[in-house]
Amino acid sequence: MIVNFSIQNFGSIKNKQTLSFVADKSKHLEDQYIIHTKSGLRLLKMALIYGANASGKTTVLRALDFLRELVLFPADKKTERLKFQPFLFDKFSSHEPAKLSIEFIHNDTQYFYEVEVYNQAIANERLDCGKANVYRRTTDSETQFSHITFGGKFIVDKFSKRALESNTLWNNTVLGGFLKTNIDIKVLGEVVDWFINCLSLLIDPEVMLDRFITSLIDIGRIHKSNIIKILKKADLNISDIILNDDQSDFSINLMNALNEAGVADDIKEKIKSDKLMSIEFEHSINGTKYFLPFSIESLGTQRYYGLAGLLTILIKSTSIVQIDELELSLHPDLFNHFLLSFLVNAKSSQLIATTHNREILNNRDIFRDDAIWFTEKDEESATNLYSLADFDTSVIRDTSNVYNAYKIGKLGGIPNLGDYYIDFSDGE
Repeated sequence: MIVNFSIQNFGSIKNKQTLSFVADKSKHLEDQYIIHTKSGLRLLKMALIYGANASGKTTVLRALDFLRELVLFPADKKTERLKFQPFLFDKFSSHEPAKLSIEFIHNDTQYFYEVEVYNQAIANERLDCGKANVYRRTTDSETQFSHITFGGKFIVDKFSKRALESNTLWNNTVLGGFLKTNIDIKVLGEVVDWFINCLSLLIDPEVMLDRFITSLIDIGRIHKSNIIKILKKADLNISDIILNDDQSDFSINLMNALNEAGVADDIKEKIKSDKLMSIEFEHSINGTKYFLPFSIESLGTQRYYGLAGLLTILIKSTSIVQIDELELSLHPDLFNHFLLSFLVNAKSSQLIATTHNREILNNRDIFRDDAIWFTEKDEESATNLYSLADFDTSVIRDTSNVYNAYKIGKLGGIPNLGDYYIDFSDGE
């Protein structure tokens, strides 16, 4: 579970911005929204991020996904550049490192992880476990060599330390170096396990979500019966899912999704060389069964099939799922249904999603102020990230209609549009 995630000098984000899952003192919808940890923290299950186009909503998700890939997919060569852009709209930020930090809980232990990264290399890195430092890492830019210092409570023998430093290239994290090294350091293994098994890849509109979910059904990671139960509740008139062998070319996008989901190599090869699965939906009409290929179903049905798979993961395990443009192709009622199904049934998972769907803000009975976030650019074109709970009662009261306040721009996070008239008289 994520406690806090902070971003600085990454994409449109210049100054440090923090997405926090620590709940405020409100008891509103406590049973649906709050995860109670053994350490006494009250953590939110969900963060919905609103904002105008190009305001930085997706940047928040991309930063978290970048951190995940930085850990799990270390570069093989020290000449490989790291794929991100710092803030580019001033003279200084492009020469400074991006700073990403995350505080999370895994197996009832709280961790803090932080990296400072340039395009060529990782400058500094730190991992804490509870109040104790596990390691600090610095990089010598001249020798391109990583130096790792372990905290006093975490004793690592000289051989393991030397091997880890050798495999921690200057553009690798220590955790990435650990993945490439045959050593046993329990605390590092626990942290890597969280990145592999709890933090999901970013689901953006280009991800082939249906193929990804179907592959997980095929290998037994998800049970088809659970997805059918979810689809039946969504009024899509689907009574069964039929999976058939599909000998079409293996999708590169699908392979990337399987890689980022941490699916084992032997299972990926089985899917690639043995078979893919095409999908048909069974519809029962007046006692007769009809079978429609997935490709001719509505875009909303196709989308919700993938989301039903993600919902199954969120309910059956402890996962953090990131979705960009959650409302894509969904009716507002189905959008709300998905969120409420997650909140009511998931126990310890978290959902981070960007959205333009404003209708949920019209009903305080289904959202908490601290779960609603906004992005807005300042006069430097830098993204600011803030919560609805940050507004005092002079702006938003408990009885205020948040939908109307957001719609008229009282909360920010909306585009500042010009008039509708376009004059081409001075152009060609």
